[in-house]
Amino acid sequence: MLIGLKVTKRFGGLVAVREVDFEVKEGEIVGLIGPNGSGKTTLFNVISGIYRADGGRIKFNGVDITKMPVHKRCKLGIGRTFQIVRPFNEMSLIDNVKLGFMFGKGKHMSLKEMEERALELLDFVGLKEKSKKKAEELILVEKKKLEIARALATEPKIILLDEPLGGLNPAETLEAMKLIRRIRDDLGITVFWIEHVMRAIMNVAERIIVLNQGEKIAEGTPKEISRNELVIKAYLGERYAKGV
Repeated sequence: MLIGLKVTKRFGGLVAVREVDFEVKEGEIVGLIGPNGSGKTTLFNVISGIYRADGGRIKFNGVDITKMPVHKRCKLGIGRTFQIVRPFNEMSLIDNVKLGFMFGKGKHMSLKEMEERALELLDFVGLKEKSKKKAEELILVEKKKLEIARALATEPKIILLDEPLGGLNPAETLEAMKLIRRIRDDLGITVFWIEHVMRAIMNVAERIIVLNQGEKIAEGTPKEISRNELVIKAYLGERYAKGV
């Protein structure tokens, strides 16, 4: 078990995440779906340490990280991307990625080695030829790739991907799906992935967790989730279910 948790998060009188519990095993690609406002990104923020859980426990690779600050969770091996990409626009792509190595797991590395490794990651996501360009020059799909490369530079055991396919066209979506598989297959990194593009997550994830109004309402294989009446009613809709 890489991650095991049961957590609650409140904002004043609003319970955003209520006793959500699950495990993520090493080497899995796990999807997290649900309607807007169901608590998905809040849950990611609790796991990564941006928000402190108001109840429950989080264990990562056998260590209780419930009260651990963000930077220590990162050094343990929790990397993440954000729904709204935030590169350092005035910096080059290679310098953006080098920052990941500087603030990641803390392995000693020379600047030359950081640059070499950063180029390898930019090549992995398909941006090596633009390594010297400023991040502000990139289009959306490229910024999302840069965000993934920077997260990978922290040398994570698990990467939390928050809607990496949002705003992409069909060809870009297909390419991103292949990249997500390669993160697990080629780099050996566990993937936990929030997505609204159902055709993508149903075809890539091996297991899916569903949230609705802050509570877990289902968990299972894509096939099981696509046929779950609670999930169909709360999120997928009859039209999607009939098309599976």
